[in-house]
Amino acid sequence: MKSNLFNLGLIMTGIFVFTSCHSNAQSNDNKRQKERPSVEEIFKKMDANEDGKLAKDEIKGPLKRDFAKIDLDEDGFITKEELEKAPKPERKGPPRDNR
Repeated sequence: MKSNLFNLGLIMTGIFVFTSCHSNAQSNDNKRQKERPSVEEIFKKMDANEDGKLAKDEIKGPLKRDFAKIDLDEDGFITKEELEKAPKPERKGPPRDNR
């Protein structure tokens, strides 16, 4: 009887630890998703030919959608300077309750 209670307690403790760790990992992932990448990170990820500028075929997401707004000199490329000056894209998702 004591052995069964001990085993049950051990299993419950294991489940608690697992769910706590899993929940914490999801919370950290959500925080990382909310942070906007830096200009350097964007170029490192998207500048496929490493020429220091982004062509429309190298990019995706809000950058591609707003390419014309960001490409201030209309040369067909986005430079780091243009990206730093670009308006921040509006976030999609549920409205926040700002009480």
